[in-house]
Amino acid sequence: MGDVAQAGSHSAAGQMTGYLYQCELALLELAERSWEDISIEVRMEVLDDVEFLYAETKDPFVLLQSKHREKSGQLSETGKDFWRSVASWIDALTVLGCLSSGTVPLLRLVTTQVAAEGTFLSQLRRGPGRSAERALAGMERVARAGEPRTTAEDCKKFLGLTSAQRRRLVEAIEIHDVSPLMSDLDSKLARMLGIRPGQDAGAILNEIKGWWYGMAVELLDKNLPRASVTAQDLLCRLEEITDRHAGKNLPITESLRRLTEAEIAAYRDDLVVAQMQWIGLKDRSIATHLRDYHYARAQRSEWIRTFKITEEGLEEYERRLWDEWDHAFTRHTDDIDDSTPAEDRAAAGKRVLDTTMDNVADKPARPGSVTVAWIGRGTMHSLAGRADSVEAEDRVGWHPDHLDLCRDRDEPRNK
Repeated sequence: MGDVAQAGSHSAAGQMTGYLYQCELALLELAERSWEDISIEVRMEVLDDVEFLYAETKDPFVLLQSKHREKSGQLSETGKDFWRSVASWIDALTVLGCLSSGTVPLLRLVTTQVAAEGTFLSQLRRGPGRSAERALAGMERVARAGEPRTTAEDCKKFLGLTSAQRRRLVEAIEIHDVSPLMSDLDSKLARMLGIRPGQDAGAILNEIKGWWYGMAVELLDKNLPRASVTAQDLLCRLEEITDRHAGKNLPITESLRRLTEAEIAAYRDDLVVAQMQWIGLKDRSIATHLRDYHYARAQRSEWIRTFKITEEGLEEYERRLWDEWDHAFTRHTDDIDDSTPAEDRAAAGKRVLDTTMDNVADKPARPGSVTVAWIGRGTMHSLAGRADSVEAEDRVGWHPDHLDLCRDRDEPRNK
């Protein structure tokens, strides 16, 4: 993570701001790059603070160091902000194997400070005044001086490269100074995302940032499967949020029809069918429910495939449906006890199913919009069909004893 100035000898406020700045800068840059290529991916804390990757090869084409300072000032030629970035880039390029040959990623230092004119730092800006040759000479001069001690090891690492490697390194460095402070990022992010000033602009931006911080946690936790986030992910989430505020409906592309005998038979051994059999539904009723289940699955897959909704958006929808089931289940099974006859238990399960189906039929996948009833009903059956693969407290079922029935159903397969 980028070095940051602390607010006091015992305060970590500056350091925390630096962490948040890195996170929000990654979002801002992803939004900016989305105008050029929606397949671009971003990740954090792998080779550098922030990295941008080509989607097909997963090779980084930008390594970015972020440096946030609350107080204005000059970026120092001998300071840690620059030389620790150089050392980090050398380590990253060594891992990538491109110090001596191949394509070197763009090495960007984004800092809120200014690279003063006349310094080698100013010669590493993009533009007509750029001179990698003069900057290299200045860097070698400072590095050989070996002062201050706080950067001596970083300078030594730089001088340990061959002259050709140092040249390749410096030619790839780009300093982006006088960058917006943390407090100024929101307005720039809104412009990059095309969020126009208006009644809901602040709410839309806050939702995007809330989603992004969740993504950042997944990127930083190497125990989680998410390795990167694409510009397409960002734009899809933005569309979800803006459409919700505008009340825009998700498109319905599936046409409901009766399932064939073969399509019904394909679900014969699935948990979704067992859940209905446990409460005594006959084949005709099961076939009707399976029709909702079948086409809701297809429609949700189409929404995901065409970037009409994100996985996170669907998970939020499922949580809303789960809550409707939970109320229905509690209401209809509260009087069930060990002495309740089997037929009464099954009857209670039918009431749970019927009430849940009625309640979720008008629950849209996107709040503020409307959708067809079979999306909610079919999605509810999907939750019931996954009851054996989630934590017990999250399982959905119709029969009062569905947890025990799921466990008993799995026992032969687990032996």
